Amino acid sequence: MTRFRLKVNGELHEVDAAPEMPLLWVLRDLLGLKGTKYSCGIAECGSCTVLIDGETVRSCATAIAEVGDREVTTIEGLADHPVQQAWIEDEVPQCGYCQPAQIITAAALLSRNPNPSDAEIDGEMSDVLCRCGSYQRIRRAVHKAAERMKG
Repeated sequence: MTRFRLKVNGELHEVDAAPEMPLLWVLRDLLGLKGTKYSCGIAECGSCTVLIDGETVRSCATAIAEVGDREVTTIEGLADHPVQQAWIEDEVPQCGYCQPAQIITAAALLSRNPNPSDAEIDGEMSDVLCRCGSYQRIRRAVHKAAERMKG
């Protein structure tokens, strides 16, 4: 076991973990942040997506030793974000399982591109699989959040 210092959602945490432990399990099991989901475990579905220094990463395939002193943001760290507000208003989720990762991905997209086209939204959001197929509502909510973020 190694002691790691992590900055998660603006707070500093110290955890004891094996260096190869996936960030996903650190977040869920050691820090109690259950919003980040486990699904495939091989970085294919995107359900475990979090932000590290504003970039989307698959937490199931990112070892805690790779994080270093970079800032980790989970769905819990996006409280009252315009993307979340649009998701609620447009009733985007059906089952909801992939939605934390969808919201994280949309927030990252809008931080880089405040006015994405439908094709840009579809391209970015396709990295997170939605078994319910709520992609049209996802696109609509991303556009709504983009408008809100412009002022």
